[in-house]
Amino acid sequence: TLSDGEKKRAQIARSVMTDPELLLLDEPVASLDMAAREHTIEVLSSYAEAPTAPAIVMVTHHIEEIPRGFTHALILARGQVFAQGELNSTVTTEKLSQAFEYPLEVSSEGGRFRLRPGK
Repeated sequence: TLSDGEKKRAQIARSVMTDPELLLLDEPVASLDMAAREHTIEVLSSYAEAPTAPAIVMVTHHIEEIPRGFTHALILARGQVFAQGELNSTVTTEKLSQAFEYPLEVSSEGGRFRLRPGK
């Protein structure tokens, strides 16, 4: 009887109940509607910002889904590591445009990223 968003949040809660040292998330908000996606990202942000949070590795194809509290990024392009490092110096207009060979424009507001087509 749970919605997809409620199921995702329950799965995340179940994962953290054992106090893991590492949490692996593979596209945790894929297939969710906008409201469920944003609510789940807020839950992940709160968890990632907690001083007792474990190391979290999250795979996403959409930089808008990166929760606040995450500190580092790794960009893969053509099956290889293209860039890695601190989040704000890795998720940039220049690096994403080069990695995907397409003009992109990255901006951020309130600790969240936005991506638009570049010029």
